[in-house]
Amino acid sequence: MAATRTRVSSFSRNLSTETSHNHGLKHGPNGTMFLSSGIPDLDKILGGGFPLGSLVMVMEDAEAPHHMLLLRNFMSQGLVHKQPLLYASASRDPKGFLGTLPSPASSKEDKSRDLNHEKDLKIAWQYKKYFGEPQLNINTNNGVQHCYCNDFDFRKPLDRQFFSGMNVDCVSFQDSPNLAALQDRCAGFLAQFSRNEGSISSVGRIAIQSFCSPQCKYSNMEWHMFSFIRSLQGMTRSSNAVVVVTFPPSLLSPSCSKRLQHMADTLLSVRALPDEDKELAKILTGYQDMVGLLNVHKVARFNTQVPVILEASTFSIKLQKRRFLVLECLNQAPVDGSSGSSYGTSGSCSGSTKAGPLDF
Repeated sequence: MAATRTRVSSFSRNLSTETSHNHGLKHGPNGTMFLSSGIPDLDKILGGGFPLGSLVMVMEDAEAPHHMLLLRNFMSQGLVHKQPLLYASASRDPKGFLGTLPSPASSKEDKSRDLNHEKDLKIAWQYKKYFGEPQLNINTNNGVQHCYCNDFDFRKPLDRQFFSGMNVDCVSFQDSPNLAALQDRCAGFLAQFSRNEGSISSVGRIAIQSFCSPQCKYSNMEWHMFSFIRSLQGMTRSSNAVVVVTFPPSLLSPSCSKRLQHMADTLLSVRALPDEDKELAKILTGYQDMVGLLNVHKVARFNTQVPVILEASTFSIKLQKRRFLVLECLNQAPVDGSSGSSYGTSGSCSGSTKAGPLDF
């Protein structure tokens, strides 16, 4: 008599999935598995990171390339975890972009950064002994911690040992008359990570930069681009991979831009700050340290009908010591002009989830 199989509901956690050996995955609610974005603060904002099988879209700003900061961290985190990567862009030499990826900070740099951050704590510092030491990870390789999400140093390029022998594929779609070739490359890549009932042996990442770039020959074929994204979302949903696509909405018609935004499981946007905005400088704390703003328009929701309620939808983008990418809640500047703290250590001043120019 054949052994009966235990039925697992889609709303329950599949305990048979073994991911303890893979530091690039993290258990979430309702059986959802998360993949790190490469930014610790963004993982906390999204509730753990990017869910496996999700399509993440980032709306670019025409005035500043802040979307490349998010893309670099996402790609570097995957390479550190030895996850296959497919990178596509409209540049002539997409492999040259790999040389700009940041390097993970060593364990000594992480400790020094934590000590500098502790100096900013001025209230109830004596209660630290009741929290214990954080359990991030134990395994290290050449001083680099193999944790779920690393801190990446933009001043240090990623060592070639992370992508020289790895399965890294770079594609240029600048001269392509349509997206058929890119769709075939994505389909072949995602076929390696099809979902099954066993354990997750490996996961993949796809990064597509400036999808609607004007130098591409298909830039005026809006319906063709929308069909590609819809097909890519379907292939990603049935795979153990995460796809991040950046696109400039200002170069598309409003209807096409709205369709693309609707197809995204997680929707983000970046915006540059004016060089000298005296009004914002008076309102916001730490305005002089900001390099841009990040808006969270939509958060992926898998295996549940409960919406994700964020503490805030607008966050400031800062480069701590001009090296580490930090996201902070927007805080109204007090009279003494003291600076605010990062998202991971401070509460928000708002409970609203509606996106606006500035969300307090």
